[in-house]
Amino acid sequence: MKKIYHLSTCDTSRRILRELNATDGIELQDIKATPLSPGQLEELKNRAGSYEALFSKRARLYQERNLKERSLGEGDFRQLLLEHYTFLKRPVVVVGEKVFIGNSAKTVAAAKVALHS
Repeated sequence: MKKIYHLSTCDTSRRILRELNATDGIELQDIKATPLSPGQLEELKNRAGSYEALFSKRARLYQERNLKERSLGEGDFRQLLLEHYTFLKRPVVVVGEKVFIGNSAKTVAAAKVALHS
C-alpha cells in the first residue's frame, strides 16, 4: 500500500506532494475533506510507534489551547488527533509497513525513495 495523508490547503503539503511526484498507484487522502478514522489512526500509530509521533506540536490549536502547559499522554494525543485534522503532523506517507511523518528534508527524501523503489 502506498498512501499519503496530506492537507490540500497547506502550501507545504502541496510542495511536498509535487516533490514526491505522487502519481498513479499512490492513494492521496486530504485529511480536511476526509478526516482520519479511528481505524486509520490506529494503523498509523502501530507503524509510527506512538500517537505522539504523529502529533504536531506546531499546530495553531496546540498553542491556542495552551496544551504545552499540560502533561499529555497517549490517550490525549489520540483524542486530539481524532478531534481536529490540524493536529496531524503532515504529510504522513505510508509505504507498506513503513511510515514517514512530517516535512523535514531528510524525511521527504526517504519517503520519495521508498515511494518510487
